[in-house]
Amino acid sequence: MDLRFQRCELLFGKEDFAKIQKAKILILGVGGVGSYALDCLWRSGVSDITIIDYDRYDETNQNRQIGSEAVGELKTDVLKKLYPTITAINQKMDMAWVAEFDFEPYDLIIDSADTTKVKIELAKKVYKKLIMSTGSAKRFDTSKIEVASIWKSSGDALARKIRNELKKARFDRNFTVVFSPEEDRCKEKGSFVGVTGAFGLTICSEAIKKIIKG
Repeated sequence: MDLRFQRCELLFGKEDFAKIQKAKILILGVGGVGSYALDCLWRSGVSDITIIDYDRYDETNQNRQIGSEAVGELKTDVLKKLYPTITAINQKMDMAWVAEFDFEPYDLIIDSADTTKVKIELAKKVYKKLIMSTGSAKRFDTSKIEVASIWKSSGDALARKIRNELKKARFDRNFTVVFSPEEDRCKEKGSFVGVTGAFGLTICSEAIKKIIKG
């Protein structure tokens, strides 16, 4: 066994850790939430991870995103260097992309993308495999972070909009969301790595539990 995973195997046990190592995970968006989900999964023994993002790092990303010291570079290129076993795809995610992309090979899909319409279409298509991040900006209290079905989430404007649009589409299936009902602390999109990173780590924990459960 690779010694860097020795303590993971001690915690999860050989059988469950083998499941973790065999998992195939897709992460959509690798910013303040997605980059921490990626780091957590990779350090926990998942090597078959595909990331999709279209952005380049900006100076304003440096308060919360892994790899953001590489200002001007593609996030996918930088993260591929940091996590060599992953597959990194530089791709803009829009409605057409959701319709055409093959999600079938993946055990879990982590949605930490920014576009609301994409998130809604994604939910309709892959709800059985989905873990979705809702709004993590404008907050700084990590103790408020919760995990629930989209239908039981509360206090978050993005989650509310997603619920409303899904109801209009007569979609009533369950999928997991990570959200925070903490009241907005500012009007603009201020952000704090304690919360955005904790969202990513919470998503990672949920992913590990789902992998083990099978």
